[in-house]
Amino acid sequence: MMNFSICVSGAAGGRTVKSGRADAELLGRTIAKSGHTLTTGATVGLPYYAAQAAKQAGGMSIGFSPASSLREHLHKYRLPIGVFDFVNFTGMHYVGRDIHLVQSSDAIITIGGRFGSLHEFTTALLSNMPCGVLTDSGGTAAVVEQLVEQLEAPNRDMLVFDDDPERLVAKVIKMLEKDYADIDLKDELARWYLDSDAPHYG
Repeated sequence: MMNFSICVSGAAGGRTVKSGRADAELLGRTIAKSGHTLTTGATVGLPYYAAQAAKQAGGMSIGFSPASSLREHLHKYRLPIGVFDFVNFTGMHYVGRDIHLVQSSDAIITIGGRFGSLHEFTTALLSNMPCGVLTDSGGTAAVVEQLVEQLEAPNRDMLVFDDDPERLVAKVIKMLEKDYADIDLKDELARWYLDSDAPHYG
């Protein structure tokens, strides 16, 4: 089975954090139990709850920090550690971190959210990436469908909506499996990069 990196994007603070905690935890747990990797912005709030639940379920959790070092992550940005198997210290601040996080993931799921989550969503959609939206979770997730229609967004076929976290994760994984159906993982692993005639740098 191919391992996909699925980003959970949601509010670090604000109204949707308390109401969305259980759903964020279920998203993280479901991604982990499905055998895939969770990616987040290495932040507090809904992404933290997802990362914590994924870790508790025995899954892989990778955080993408706006900071350039652990010290900066902890003391300048006041962000957590302890629920991530690896933290990528991007040094790109929040806006650059968002782009790096999305581009390092295979799909994104939006739960609740504020402007940062909207930035991650639009980055993913413009990148023609599968985008899951947890409806009824408020915030960004509540306005996405209207924005997509009003602004004539591209790649609308890459959008899936559901009000159930487990069903939403299943829909996103199904989209990814369809997108990568042409790749025979066993064949790829046995082939080109082990071939001494293949072009390599260095």
